[in-house]
Amino acid sequence: MRAVLASRNAHKARELEQLLPGWTIEPLDAVGWPAETGATYYENALVKARFGRDAGDPGRWTIGEDSGIEVRALDGRPGLHSARFAPEGAPAIAKLLEELAGARDRRARYVSELVALAPDGREVRGSGILEGRIADAPSGVEGFGYDPVFVPDGEDSTVAQLGDAWKAEHSHRARAARALRDAVERIGPR
Repeated sequence: MRAVLASRNAHKARELEQLLPGWTIEPLDAVGWPAETGATYYENALVKARFGRDAGDPGRWTIGEDSGIEVRALDGRPGLHSARFAPEGAPAIAKLLEELAGARDRRARYVSELVALAPDGREVRGSGILEGRIADAPSGVEGFGYDPVFVPDGEDSTVAQLGDAWKAEHSHRARAARALRDAVERIGPR
């Protein structure tokens, strides 16, 4: 199955391709991206999927994805604004750790929502959550985003230390991809 990911992030496209065996997923090179103004990850993912369908090849599946990290001590922030949490050019991890300085409750969770639009307009979705906590300092070199400070429940290492192979099995995006794959299989790939 061939699909376009409504994102310029080639790393995310490769990660999803590995998570969805039998799919070929290409990032979308487009201009005029819509603002992420939805009240939920689902709404943002759907906006991206619709934009991708309109800007790309309407004969292919189009996937929109939105994800974030929600930190309990920050009342769920950065949440929907995870990608724009720090001022442009500033490291988001440093801002997160600064805001958590002195916080005892470092519980957090990664959330991912995938929405796929079939060429015939059908919509399917998959959601995934990975519970954990925020480490005191970044560690590890694999992954991206907040992976160097996110320690999943049941682990002593950050996602960046656990590595891409671990992430491909256990991440929030892996869980969302499995749910999406199952939803597509239920309706048929047409």
